[in-house]
Amino acid sequence: MKFRVNRDVLADAVAWTARVLPARPVTPVLSGLLLEAGDDLTLSGFDYEVSARASIEADVAEPGRVLIPGKLLAEISKSLPGEPVEISTTGAEALLSCGSAEFALLTMPVEDFPALPTMPERIGAVGGGVFATAVGQVAPAASRDETLPMLTGIRIDIDGDSVALAATDRYRIAARDFAWRPERPEVTAAAMIPARVMVEVARSLREGEVVLGLGDNIAGFESVGRSTTARLLDEQFIDYRKRLTNDWSVRADVRVAPFIEAIRRVALVAERNTAIRLSFSSGQVLIQAGGGDIGRGAEVLDAELTGDDMQIAFQSQFLLDGLGGVTTELARINMESPTRPALISEVPGDAAPEFRYLVMSLRLG
Repeated sequence: MKFRVNRDVLADAVAWTARVLPARPVTPVLSGLLLEAGDDLTLSGFDYEVSARASIEADVAEPGRVLIPGKLLAEISKSLPGEPVEISTTGAEALLSCGSAEFALLTMPVEDFPALPTMPERIGAVGGGVFATAVGQVAPAASRDETLPMLTGIRIDIDGDSVALAATDRYRIAARDFAWRPERPEVTAAAMIPARVMVEVARSLREGEVVLGLGDNIAGFESVGRSTTARLLDEQFIDYRKRLTNDWSVRADVRVAPFIEAIRRVALVAERNTAIRLSFSSGQVLIQAGGGDIGRGAEVLDAELTGDDMQIAFQSQFLLDGLGGVTTELARINMESPTRPALISEVPGDAAPEFRYLVMSLRLG
């Protein structure tokens, strides 16, 4: 095998593909990146749960396949000078040269590398920017507790040209609706996809369209010469929609950016996992924290209140995660009582909000 490729293009493709490589592979070959040179150059990584494949242009002199330690190749690729990169194989070594730099890397047995899952049937596509925003809004609510894998995913529900994403860690629920272009108008589907996979896909496939495929317990994402597959989680999920609808007796509209800044400032004197207290009254909200060994903080902002005065408290990061998902200038905080969860949503006018975030309140001290 022998090929020449642009240094920046190679480094970007290697870094993107190597992100799926496990820190502690169950077999040594899973720490490798498979390079296949043919009409173009394809790089692949796989850990039996998640796969990544990237295709890039290359000047191929001799087609072939080679398996190279992925993390090492990623480190070398990003440190190379700005010259074309040439990689060739001889015996059990891959020879990499770039300008005055040369490396001889020991290869792994290609025949031991597992076959990657095929991309499942395409069911629709959405703009990369819309997809990235939606995933970014709901992913903070997904659990990091691997002992409860069903909570570490993002639920996706598809009904024709409408898609709904949702995630929960039992203390909050985040949901986002958006329109997309289905392959078939009548398509319906539901799946639980690992949140970490969705976040990586959203972060790296912002350009162009993202194509989604589902089938055989696999989800697949494809865009601009790159594809990722992931094994689905257990489909069990709460009936979250019922919990996001209520006849809220109190609501407050606040400007998002100043509200977030004020919460961050006041939270500087809050001890870990202590509450941020919000006191809503006519025309304003009082934000308070602290009172322990560090000190106290308070700030007042304008707020448009509908309903009775309300005092309510939240875990600061949970509150910030919800406000951070609001894309409109104003956020609406819907409340029922100090001991009930509150719903944070956008204020889009007459339309129903696309983003909703239900968060548990904390007991007021």
